[in-house]
Amino acid sequence: MLFTERDYYEDVVKMLDDRGVALDAIAELTVAGQKDHIPDMTHEIALDSIKHVLHKTEVQDAIMTGLAIDDLAQANQLPEPLQNRISQDHSTYGIDEQLVMSILGVYGTISWTNFGYLDRTKPGIIGQLNAEQHDGGRVNTFIDDIVAAIAAASEARIAHD
Repeated sequence: MLFTERDYYEDVVKMLDDRGVALDAIAELTVAGQKDHIPDMTHEIALDSIKHVLHKTEVQDAIMTGLAIDDLAQANQLPEPLQNRISQDHSTYGIDEQLVMSILGVYGTISWTNFGYLDRTKPGIIGQLNAEQHDGGRVNTFIDDIVAAIAAASEARIAHD
């Protein structure tokens, strides 16, 4: 019997889009992150790399899990003190970063370096998601790190090529 895993690519793209994250916004991060190394890299190359990253099962599972946790926290459906730690994006809560290691691990240590930079500087959509939560908006504890990890993995994929 042959087992074929279902590809949740369309599902995760829709989930990201429903949360205000377009693949084009992640492509902008990827292009910006590679501009010093590949000055002529196009938006299309970045977008293609992101799509490859998003077709990986490990990536899809991490996205679906992280977004579900953000949604549960948004709906106040988590037990305390976890509810407060996630909804407040507490500075010592690190499971959001730990979850995205499964995305980064697909493309090796270069993706971890890329992620660290994006997580620290919070450019583009990453900063917007972070600011939305810290300004009293939607819980984005996991999604900002997920987006950073997708961009970081996409950059690493391009670097490996």
